[in-house]
Amino acid sequence: MKKVLAFLLVMVMALGMVACGNSTEPETYEIAMITDIGSIDDKSFNQGTWEGIDAYATENNITHKYYKPTEQSNDAYLAAIELAVQSGAKIVVTPGYLFEEPIYVAQDQYPDVTFILIDGNPHDGDDNYRTNDNTVGIVYAEEQSGYLAGYAAVKEGYTKLGFMGGMEVPAVTRFGYGFAQGAEAAAKEMEIESIDLKYHYTGGFEATPEIQTKAASWYSEGTECIFACGGGVGNSVMSAAEAVDKVVIGVDVDQSSESETVITSAMKGLEASVQSALSAYYAGKFPGGQSLVEGADKDGVMLPMETSKFKKFTQKEYDAVYARLASNEITLQKDEKSDGTELKPSDLALNIVKLQLVE
Repeated sequence: MKKVLAFLLVMVMALGMVACGNSTEPETYEIAMITDIGSIDDKSFNQGTWEGIDAYATENNITHKYYKPTEQSNDAYLAAIELAVQSGAKIVVTPGYLFEEPIYVAQDQYPDVTFILIDGNPHDGDDNYRTNDNTVGIVYAEEQSGYLAGYAAVKEGYTKLGFMGGMEVPAVTRFGYGFAQGAEAAAKEMEIESIDLKYHYTGGFEATPEIQTKAASWYSEGTECIFACGGGVGNSVMSAAEAVDKVVIGVDVDQSSESETVITSAMKGLEASVQSALSAYYAGKFPGGQSLVEGADKDGVMLPMETSKFKKFTQKEYDAVYARLASNEITLQKDEKSDGTELKPSDLALNIVKLQLVE
């Protein structure tokens, strides 16, 4: 039944696929990207990954194309991968943790195809992880990126903060925990007695009126700066901020062009990561079978200081805290305890930051 469904999905996608290419498209495409549930211009994961692919492939004259699945499901993702392979893909790039299970299957189905899984590692859905030699998993130290954002926000003078995350998945959780710890560290340095932090997961990554309403209520209650961590969630928060002249911190990529309310963004080095993996593949040095962690020590996380709208937080302060992260002088709590069990917000070592979980 699953094979029949996958075949039907391939046929539907072949007729209605969204693709990127020249007006006279070649019959085969060497590099393929499969989008997740978002769009290619989401100002987040899809766009950041695709821009890295497009820049590398264009510079090296390599055919490339992206495919948008018909729905959010493992079968739909596998159908998109199959279509890409049928269209000549030698390398398939997939952005996001939603591809962890599909790539676990695909790496066996297509041993001659190379897979680059951004922000995840292949597993079977039951915590059985396996990365074949034709696959690499690339994840990020989101807690460090979140730390930089929280640290900068407090140094900038904000003491009433909000964290509006999307789905409660490890990457989003790490962003939030890092944000709280960064705010705590800056407050301690500045001898601030108390920082308020509202904390909420929306349950999805889409922009909705409900999210905008919740963000608006936070701002009306005194919140000054919200870290919007979750694709389209940010657009809803930005709309709320625009109405009351408050500020937002973006995520994943530089979102400063999205709204004047965005003072900075907690970024991942998506473009650099995918270009590095592609370069390694074509140089015959592909890190197959590995799980790479991109942190400050590899310039894998950052704030875009050149476009940030800081008035008080300086480049010198940023460089200093970044160097401490890169040298592992700063050790952060992530999404798990040392014994492997889940780390709850109440487990965070916070004294100055008063974290309030909001339903």
